[in-house]
Amino acid sequence: MKKRIIAFRSDCPISTALDIFGDKWSLLIIRDIMFKGLNTYGDLLKGGEGIATNILADRLVLLECAGIISKAKHPDSKAKVLYQLTPKGADLAPILVEIIAWSEKHHKVHPEAIAFANEIEKDKAAVLTQIYSRL
Repeated sequence: MKKRIIAFRSDCPISTALDIFGDKWSLLIIRDIMFKGLNTYGDLLKGGEGIATNILADRLVLLECAGIISKAKHPDSKAKVLYQLTPKGADLAPILVEIIAWSEKHHKVHPEAIAFANEIEKDKAAVLTQIYSRL
């Protein structure tokens, strides 16, 4: 792992969180690992958002240094690694669920997001339990 020091702007909890995952790419990487099950560099690169290779590499290092993701050896390829959420990263599930619900309420979103938001509205605890069981 590359050494990277995260410089926090202040001790405000919102500011601290934003210093770690406050750009769109970091949250989308977390989303792809959490909800889409993407777990290799190549999978994340092809995730559909058009992230540049240098940005993906940078954000993976940042998220690993922050303890949000970890790397493991790929069982089928020595050239690949698997990225997975750490318990700290998995703790972002309720936040992402709330962002999805908020976005669905206020904006036009993908039909799958609408269906997911409906599930959240019916039983948020069950949705979160299901997410945690996959992680």
